[in-house]
Amino acid sequence: MWTSPRTPDSGAAPAAKEAAAGARRGSADAILRRLEWTVLRRLDGLLQGDYRTLFRGTGLDLADLREYQHHDDVRYIDWNVTARLQAPYVREYTESRELAAWMLLDLSGSVDFGSQQVTKQSVSRDFVAVLARLLTRHGNRVGAVFYGAEVEAVLPARGGRSQVLQILHRIANRRPPPRSAGTDLRALLGSAQKAIARRSLVFVVSDFLSAPGWDRPLAQLAQRHEIVAVRLVDPLERALPDLGLVVMQDAETGEQLFVDTHDRAFRRRFEQVAARREKALLETFARAGVDVLELSTGDDLVDAILRFADLRKRRSRLAAGGGLPAHLGGAR
Repeated sequence: MWTSPRTPDSGAAPAAKEAAAGARRGSADAILRRLEWTVLRRLDGLLQGDYRTLFRGTGLDLADLREYQHHDDVRYIDWNVTARLQAPYVREYTESRELAAWMLLDLSGSVDFGSQQVTKQSVSRDFVAVLARLLTRHGNRVGAVFYGAEVEAVLPARGGRSQVLQILHRIANRRPPPRSAGTDLRALLGSAQKAIARRSLVFVVSDFLSAPGWDRPLAQLAQRHEIVAVRLVDPLERALPDLGLVVMQDAETGEQLFVDTHDRAFRRRFEQVAARREKALLETFARAGVDVLELSTGDDLVDAILRFADLRKRRSRLAAGGGLPAHLGGAR
């Protein structure tokens, strides 16, 4: 995916940008303290401490089986029992006290892109840190799977502030992924299937710029866990401004291409391709039965968390029989 436009005479810009980013990055503790002060304090006031809104109904233990009813979430269908009895049956769960959440983190080259001063990776890092801290300070556990050009590490689910610092430390101090043929999210999702034993709330944090074939493991993961696809986007990936002649660089292979963004027809074709990809991606999420949260480099993080809270409220109402499941016509 060509996601890094720059003018022909700005060859030193990526190195300068990386140096500036490194200076701003700071330690894991500094990042978390900043987020606790600027984001978590605001959320405490806006959510009035009701963090159960965000995570209700995901730490579940199997309690019983019963026949399917029209308002049930199809992800709870027990297909083995359904096949034996020739009628659809769903699993019923009771909410357990402790929630396990997992962060599946796409840290590939395309995520390290941003048209302004903020990259998709820094937005991902801050979002993950805030959610992980919300979870751990209320006694829950958080694990993480880190993916660059391949699965780099699996951090088992644990609680406490130290676990959040461990996640941040691994993100901040990892080596940049090597130039590769591109991202393959099948490896990330497959690793998660092996690593996550009990039913969990799973965040797949990625721009989903990947080789095809990841839709099936995503759907398989959604049969066992509650999935939220956190889609990282940058405005420049949807529409190109008129900048004249620029170099488009593939963020993962390093391949470069000169394009004339002054060409109105080219910009229109770019937008059409982006729109088709957007439509196909949302259809993939719908088929897999996962909720979707879009996270843009231009977003305010507090607003993004509040959108997630609204998504969770609607999911709770649907689980209680208040309407169709999200993947059959629910929220974006």
